[in-house]
Formats: sequence, C-alpha cells, structure tokens
Amino acid sequence: MSEASANPIVVIDTSMGTITAELWADKAPKTVENVMAYVDDQFYDGLIFHRVISGFMIQGGGMDAGMKQKSTRPPVVNEASAELRNDRGTLAMARTGEVNSATAQFFINLVDNGFLNHQNETPQGFGYCAFGAVTDGMDIVDKIGAVSTGRSGYHDDVPVEAITINSIRRAE
Repeated sequence: MSEASANPIVVIDTSMGTITAELWADKAPKTVENVMAYVDDQFYDGLIFHRVISGFMIQGGGMDAGMKQKSTRPPVVNEASAELRNDRGTLAMARTGEVNSATAQFFINLVDNGFLNHQNETPQGFGYCAFGAVTDGMDIVDKIGAVSTGRSGYHDDVPVEAITINSIRRAE
C-alpha cells in the first residue's frame, strides 16, 4: 500500500460549500483514527462551525446550532510534533489547556499559526496537533472565515448565521 493511499480523504459538506481534505494517518495515526471513527459514525452531521476568528481559524465539530455540546468519546493523545505545522489550510485538533484533551472538535487554520506549533514537551509549548490539510475548497474555508460573528451565551466568535456541517464522509 502506498503512503498516499494510506491517508484517508474526507469531504466536508457545509451549508456554504464543500471542502476536501487529506488526513495524515502516516504522521498522526491516533488522531486520524479518532477523527475517522467520528466520521464513520456520522457524528459531525448537523453540527456547526461554532467559532470563527477572521485571520486565525474556523472551529467546528462539537456544537449543534443551539450551541449545545455533543457528547464525545474519551480524549486522544496529542500527537503534535515539530513536523506537523499549523500552516494555512491545515486541520488541527481543538483542545482545552490540558495537552491530551482533544476529542472531536477540530479547526482549519486560515493563516500560518506558528504559535500553535509544537515547541517543547511542557503544557505551554506542546502545541496543537495538525492532522491534515485542505486539498480543495480553501475558498469555502476563507468564505466561512469572513462571516459576521457575535456572542451566543458564554461563547464569543459565533457566526451570526449558523454554518452547518451537513456531513463529513470518506471520499469515494
């Protein structure tokens, strides 16, 4: 099996258009296995991009349109490394301040976000695991990144009009 065929391709169908991404199973195997389990369970269907910060990133995969968080599996080990950079168009796992707290939420970098990269093994320097890259539809990512946002309950940077993840599926 070639390296290219080992990496799954996913199609992210959103209310604003379609995004295709290659997930790096060869570089972040546990992370990709975790995300693909959610994809295969159709977990992401109907969730939203709930956090959008222009010039930074778009985040989704955890909240419904009512800003209710969906229950997840246990967290995955953070596979951030110096090789897996948070560059424009990369997908990375969202997490709390706890290094190994990522579950289902992910974000797509709108720009090179070097400050999110793995610097060292400390909690402050561990970074966010980039696990794939957009291969088609970066114009859709940019369009989502430019929407108007506001506050919803305790959440800032929430799109004024919900941006729905209709589905995320393996590419045929």
